[in-house]
Amino acid sequence: QVQLVESGGGSVQAGGSLKLSCSFSGDSFSTYFMAWFRRAPGKEREFVAAINLPGDSTNKADSVKGRFTLTRDNAKNTVTLQMNSLKPEDAAVYYCAADEASGLTTIGFLYRFWGQGTQVTVSS
Repeated sequence: QVQLVESGGGSVQAGGSLKLSCSFSGDSFSTYFMAWFRRAPGKEREFVAAINLPGDSTNKADSVKGRFTLTRDNAKNTVTLQMNSLKPEDAAVYYCAADEASGLTTIGFLYRFWGQGTQVTVSS
């Protein structure tokens, strides 16, 4: 069974940076599309970014383009979301997601596996 474990959340001031990591286990990581979603209090879950199998193509929400970078290391079974120039509106619980057939879709229910989430707090 695939398991995803997020780490790296925390509190930061606006303009600061955080790096989130998602550790994958239970299957062949390189055959899974990986993505990050987030959910802020009182809001719907929101797509953040997705990455393809070799890691040479990403899809990102307009709200994070130019600030967030998504990479993967198929040797370490890890995907990393580098978040720079953080804004208060980026505050949310961030979730890692994985699926073998999702492509770079922004649609959450097309990802079969999910982590438990990691909290990101951004103070103004």
